[in-house]
This record gives sequence, structure tokens and C-alpha cells, in this order.
Amino acid sequence: MHTDLLWPLYDQPGALAAIESVPLEERGLPRSTYEVLIRAAGAWPDRPALTALPSAEEWTRGTTVSFGQLRDQVHRIANLFHRHGVRRSTAVGLLTPNTGLLPATLLAAQLAGCAAPVNPALAAEHAERLLALGGARILVAAGPELDAAAWQTARTAAASLPCTALFALRPTGATGPAPDLAPLDGVHVAYLDIAAAAEPAQLHPEIAPPGPADLASYFHTGGTTGAPKLAAHTHANEVADAWMIAANSVLDADSVLFSGLPLFHVNALVVTLLAPLMRGQHSVWTGPLGYREPALFRVFWKLVEHFRIATLSAVPTVYAALARVPLDADISSLRFAIVGASPLPPAVREAFEQHTGVPLCQGYGLTEATCGSARSFLHEHHRPDAVGRRMPYQRVKTVRIDGDGTWHDLPPGEPGVLAISGPTVFPGYVVGHDAAGPVLDSLGTVRDGWLNTGDLARVDADGFIHLLGRAKDLIIRGGHNIDPSVIEDALLAHPAVTAASAVGRPDPHSGEVPVAYVTLGPGTPGTTPADLIAFAARHVPERAAAPKDVVVLPALPLTDIGKPSKIPLRLDATRRAIATALTDLDVPENRIHCELADGRPKVSLPAVHDPDQRSRITARLAPYDVSWSFDDQGSA
Repeated sequence: MHTDLLWPLYDQPGALAAIESVPLEERGLPRSTYEVLIRAAGAWPDRPALTALPSAEEWTRGTTVSFGQLRDQVHRIANLFHRHGVRRSTAVGLLTPNTGLLPATLLAAQLAGCAAPVNPALAAEHAERLLALGGARILVAAGPELDAAAWQTARTAAASLPCTALFALRPTGATGPAPDLAPLDGVHVAYLDIAAAAEPAQLHPEIAPPGPADLASYFHTGGTTGAPKLAAHTHANEVADAWMIAANSVLDADSVLFSGLPLFHVNALVVTLLAPLMRGQHSVWTGPLGYREPALFRVFWKLVEHFRIATLSAVPTVYAALARVPLDADISSLRFAIVGASPLPPAVREAFEQHTGVPLCQGYGLTEATCGSARSFLHEHHRPDAVGRRMPYQRVKTVRIDGDGTWHDLPPGEPGVLAISGPTVFPGYVVGHDAAGPVLDSLGTVRDGWLNTGDLARVDADGFIHLLGRAKDLIIRGGHNIDPSVIEDALLAHPAVTAASAVGRPDPHSGEVPVAYVTLGPGTPGTTPADLIAFAARHVPERAAAPKDVVVLPALPLTDIGKPSKIPLRLDATRRAIATALTDLDVPENRIHCELADGRPKVSLPAVHDPDQRSRITARLAPYDVSWSFDDQGSA
């Protein structure tokens, strides 16, 4: 493999032409995530690969493995999985927060079969549904010391799927005897570290390494506009995307990366596991709570100094929090920080960069395109209002999609639905299984190799992508399209606001009007919704975007993979609108419920038997473009 072909100069958008003058297939990329590991272990056997921290409070007690040790861990675990029936089309379910042995476990699952990580914080029935959809036959879960609730969910799921084996993971650095694991009828139950230690460090000869077209993993999508789905990735998808991210000339093999995102999120897998493996870089993984651990922020700058962290990847709320943490350490090693998962509000960028002197580089991607599809740059080509330019060998465009599903390509600069093509576009969602393995279907999201991202954007003349919001998140007020981000940016400029999300509330005159939900920082009890409404009205770019109401919450809702979710807010806004419309009609507000049906809010009202009362309610709700029904009848 020629290093000069594998790692071209890539530190500015103008490098794309030179990079793409060499076909991707000639660059000598590894054929699978396993080959990524084998290459790293062969080139740098004794170099630190991963350091796992037990928790933020115990950050000085991390456990470090070299690339050679990581390879041996993967071999032992893959041999164990194979012995328990895992084959190429077999899914290994992973239901656990991050812990020291999890990276090796995920890589072993991709080597012996297919990895199917699921958020352990999901309600038990949802986690079980996703594991069943993936066809998991082996489960690896957080043991009772690490996450007792996840362990109980895993036991229930293992019995019902059914599974051949259930393995428990212990917390990083756990010492002393582990708690006994209760037996489960028909399922082998054991601790993974103990069971794997009995396996040889050489790969079993019957395990054929995967090829580029083989499935590597199933990731459940964010569910920002509906129920989560299970997106499949091939080894070629993941290797290509990891290479695109690793081919960053600003970092070198000695750069250390920090990871605080969970491994059921593609960003953690591709950006902070596979990409560092490609370059021989050391990655430092925080404890099981990741960025959700409050103590992490108190010691974060000390972590940067101690490990000489060069970069990290996180969501905007993390950088908003870090902008308030006093600098009590030498952070000169920190070259830049990566932000993704949701648009970066200008107020958050300004606060973080002024506080730290560290530039924020935006990235853009989605699970259906493996992970990353665009990135921004550090120097003169940096454009704060763009999420970056496409990565090598991917293509982007905007399209108009008619009501009958017909696509029309739009010229550069014209807003539309963003579409992506290239080697990272996924093969489809898992929709079932047959004798040959999983059945995949893109469900209409891919047409002629182009993926409909569901995001509104414009692509400027230089190829930079400017996001304009989710297609389904647009607030349409009297036929006028309002981007919710302009409202959110206005509110985030208020010193008391730490997070903001704007949605449309049903309105009898305008169809929808904008409302916003916010969280406030500590020590701001005097800030009222009326203050925030007035502040936003002064700062939005047009009167139509001024929110009609602002609701203060303790926390904004997140999807199963930790992305901001507008669905609960849309439902709450709809419920509030209907409750207000029926205020004087003796309809108890606590009996008005709202759920999502076919992508739209549907309201359920208590049973009303008086014909006149039903008539009055029907007349009152007629002007609202909302589906609703009484509990004792069908939809109105």
C-alpha cells in the first residue's frame, strides 16, 4: 500500500480536484474494518490505540491498549462469537454504554458477523424491537454493575429473540469478583472478558475475513422526523468514510483524539474509532455517560492538557457548556474541535472560540450516508455560515421533489432538498430477513444512486453546503416558509438561553405560527417567556418569524442517538393549541393527547356523548389543519 496514495494533501477545499484525479479504487484503501485493524496492528503494534476512562472523576485511572493488544482482543472475541454460531449474516446485538472492551467487541462483531448497536437508554420494548429487526442471535450488554436496567432489558430480549448467548460487560477497570449472573433457559450467559480470555489470540481459520460488499453494521437512525429505522452499512461504506475523515492533513499520526459520544452513534464509530485506526492515532474514551456526565466538564481542560488532545467531536450543546468552563490548564495542543449532529448556532461558535481561541470546524452527515459527507476548513477558506464542502469522491446537489415523487435537479445556489451520491451511500434499511439473510430496502430515499437527505440546503458556486433546515421542520405561516433556525439563533443570543428549538403550532388563520422551546442557564430565574418573546421579536430577520410563544423546559428532547428532536415539541405545541381552542368548552386539558400518525400530529379527545357539545367542539376545531378524534369514534 503506497502511503503517498493513501494520504494525499487535504487541508483546503481546493485539494479536492487533485485528490479526485486519482480514482478511489487506486488509493489502496483497506477492504474491511478488520483490514483497517490488521494494518494498524502490523504497522504500530506497541503504539497506544485506545485509552478508556472509568469516569470523569477517575480520569487518571484510564486503561490503555496498544494496536497489537486491540487486535488480539478482537480475535479472541470474534472466535468466541464464531463458537456460539455467529456467521457472516448473523447480527450481534450490542446494548451497552461505552466501556473499555466495547470498541474491540464491535470490531469483533463486524469481523465474525454484523454489529447491531442499540441505545441502552431506550425503553425496553423499543430496544427489543430494534434487536429483533436486526435479527440479533448473540447479545452483548452492560452487566449489572455497569447498567442494571440495560442488563434486565437484555435478558428479556435474549429470551424472546431467541439468542444462543448473552455476554455481560463490566465497567472499565473493574476489579474484584463480578456479581453472579442468573442463568437463562436455553441461553449461554457469561461475562465477555472471562469467556474471551479462554479463546486463542489467533483468528480461527474458519472465520473468513469480510469483503467490501459484506454488511458491517446496522445503526438505528435518529428518528428526528419519525420512528427510528435500521440503516445497514457495508464494510466499503465505513472504510471509505473513515478514510475521508482521516485524510485530514492538519492532524498527523501523533495527534490524540477525544471521544465522548456513544458507540451506538455512527460518529463515534467512524470519526473516533475507525479514522484513528486508519492513521495510527491514539483516541481517549470517556466514561459510560460520555458528554452527559456533569463532572466531565469540570475536568475537561485538565484532560486536554494531560493527554495532549488535538481534537474532539461533539454536538453544539457540549461547546455551549465548555464555553462556560474556566480555562484551568494548558490547552495549546487543541488544534480545532469538530461539531456536528445539528446546526451550529452562531452564538455558540462565538462564545466557544472567544473563550478558548480554538476554532470550531463544522461537519455534516447522516446515518444513511454512513457518517460524514462534508467538512469545513481552518484557515482562509472557512465559512461560518456553511457546514463545509463535500468530502472526496462524494457528490452533492439540490433537487425539487414534486408531489408525485419526481426529482428535478436545481442549479448551484438554488435552495432545495440536498441529495448525496458516492461510496458512502448506504445499501438500504433492514426491513426483514429471509433464508439468505437480511432484506434491505432504501424505502424510496435513494434514486439512481442519489440519497435524499431530507435536509433543505443550497450549494454555493464553490461547492459549500448551507443548510436551511429539515424539509419536515419548516414552519409554513400563511404560505410563507420560515426556517426555524432563524428563531433559534435569535433566542440563543440571549445570555440566559442555553438551548432553543422552534416548531410550528397549528393556527386557525395562518395554518401554523412559530413557537419556541428553550432551556435556561443556572442563576437566571428572572427570565420570563414574555422577556424571551420580546427579545426574539427584536432579533429575528422578519416579523413573520417572531415566536408567538416561548416555553421554558428543564431539557429539550433528544432522539434515541442523542440528536435534538422536534417531534415531542410539535406534539406538545399541537396539544396546547387544541387545549386553548377548547378552553371554555369543558374539555379537560389533561385528557387531550397527541401522537404522531403518518408523519402528522393526531389529537385524541375524551369521549363526549352530548350531541350539541360534540357539534360545538367540531365547529371550534374545523379551522385547524389537524387530524383529531373523540375516544369513542374515528378521526374527524
